[in-house]
Amino acid sequence: MIQLQGAGKRFGHKLLFEDCDWLVTPRERTGLVGGNGTGKSTLLKILCGMESLDYGSISFTRGMTLGYLPQDGLTLTGRTVFEEAMTVFDSLRAMETELEALHHKMAELDPASLEYAATAGRAHDIDTEFRNRDGYAIEAAAGTVLDGLGFRKEDWSRRTEEFSGGWQMRLALAKLLLEKPSLLLLDEPTNHLDLEARNWLEDYLTNYPGAYVLVSHDRYFLDVTVNRTVEIWNKNVHFYSGNYDKYLAQKSERRDQLMAAHRNQRERIEQLEAFISRFRYQATKAKQVQSRIKELEKIERIEVPLEEQTIHFKFPQPKPSGRIVAEFKNVSKSYGQKFVFGGANCIIERGDRIALVGVNGAGKSTMIKLLSGAEPLSSGTYTLGHNVTPDYFAQDQYKELNPEARMIDDLSDAAPRSTTTELRSLLGCFLFSADDVFKRIGVLSGGERNRYALAKLLLAPSNFLLLDEPTNHLDMRAKDVLLESLKDYTGTVVFVSHDRYFIDNLATRIFEIEDGHVHVYPGNYEDYLWRKAGGPETMAARQSAPAEREVEPAAVAAKAKPRVNPMKLQKMRAQLTQAEERIATLESEIAQHEAALAEFKSVEESMRLNELAAARRAELETRVAEWEQLSAELEASA
Repeated sequence: MIQLQGAGKRFGHKLLFEDCDWLVTPRERTGLVGGNGTGKSTLLKILCGMESLDYGSISFTRGMTLGYLPQDGLTLTGRTVFEEAMTVFDSLRAMETELEALHHKMAELDPASLEYAATAGRAHDIDTEFRNRDGYAIEAAAGTVLDGLGFRKEDWSRRTEEFSGGWQMRLALAKLLLEKPSLLLLDEPTNHLDLEARNWLEDYLTNYPGAYVLVSHDRYFLDVTVNRTVEIWNKNVHFYSGNYDKYLAQKSERRDQLMAAHRNQRERIEQLEAFISRFRYQATKAKQVQSRIKELEKIERIEVPLEEQTIHFKFPQPKPSGRIVAEFKNVSKSYGQKFVFGGANCIIERGDRIALVGVNGAGKSTMIKLLSGAEPLSSGTYTLGHNVTPDYFAQDQYKELNPEARMIDDLSDAAPRSTTTELRSLLGCFLFSADDVFKRIGVLSGGERNRYALAKLLLAPSNFLLLDEPTNHLDMRAKDVLLESLKDYTGTVVFVSHDRYFIDNLATRIFEIEDGHVHVYPGNYEDYLWRKAGGPETMAARQSAPAEREVEPAAVAAKAKPRVNPMKLQKMRAQLTQAEERIATLESEIAQHEAALAEFKSVEESMRLNELAAARRAELETRVAEWEQLSAELEASA
């Protein structure tokens, strides 16, 4: 559909990429990745015709249609949400209006007249096209997409200008999905979506009839939506088959091959140079020397680009708290007449990493605020444990910063024992490099200030961190630094995040806020979805408050089976193989002990063999149970 040949682009004096040859096909399912500032958004704009190339050419297939979603900045006004969504069907609605007019006209004409025949023919043609384009289902289609992206039915009649920028971007995405262009170009489409909307979008894109190229900092989203990865790296565009996980593996293999080729070439060059240097002035070797000089001149040097520096930052660990960190007893929260949740009973223990989940507006941020003390309870009791010091990171945390302070100075004041190098490394993790570190906080954008506030919080954390969407405005590198630091953190964390990979790799328990109740599930988000979908331990494992409603097992089982993280599937298969191997070993050892017992040697030896056999049988029983559980989980995810 689109072909780039020798394409290159500069941003001022900086070369973003060059010599790019890319054929975008009708079934493209591509993730565009690369470091911050490498040109991903610029390349998307080139593909949609909003930016021009500095080098090379671009051509488009006649008749193709494009849909582009920027990261932000779109504003829709003057209509209700539903009316705005329906504008994408203006041509179909015009056809419907014309069709009605033609039917009225036919009712007034003589069926035997030529004019009637012409009108009937026109009506037939329009009706055929209208049906082929699903014209009779446009309202249902609009409702499905709006619902999938989180717009409640009561929101459909609200004016678009009443919604925040994030919801405006959701509506813009809804319109693009309803238009169904030949090629969708999506720049961070999940930025403004909660987990439920992301899950819906994953399924929608999987069944999308056209092609798409998308930029995302969400690993899980990339893993389940793309089958090709294009990376802008080292001023070149590199192509990989497979999703993000496979791209990482292929990139590592490609670099290993490049390093091996570079070593071999270096050895050959050194051999040639040594020969030339040794025999340059010997007449008898002149011919061989000239031959090697020519060979040396023809060698096209393999360049090994600098690898991105992997930054590891050691955060100071907090003082330990008591075993019980926080406890809710029959807690309720309302804002005036608006009920958020009630009857919440839950205990948070030292070392917990709890993810709060639920649809947008369910009360996740409210619960974080209650735990931090920023909001009062409407009823019930909230108790903090012994030596617990909470620290709260809000979505608008930047408002608490000193706008006159320079970042590097502000960090140094917060952590006087850290060196300037350590502080600059930390700021680099959160996308502040070079002279950026000397900027005053007041000149930063909202997203930049939130990134800085998160870096400052992690520099000297308390023992009870309450994080409301800490992964917003972070690229994959910064998310990795945050994730690893929180994994090593010895305190307790309660967090809200819309990044599936982040939750899966950090959470040890899930608190779900749904329909005014708080439900508690063990494990990460993948485990939570499995239990919600009817896992065998669903009802027994769920630690619900007495006042909470019970979910009927049949209703739970009827819910859609969740998509399982490919990384978790791979881990489960490896665990299953290990269990099978251990079961075989144990059965063999038990058989050997029983055979040895058949030949009596002494009482002591018989007692020893009996103990060994009993221990192996006990372990065998455990391993078989483990194997059965893993098998059931894998079968459920198939």
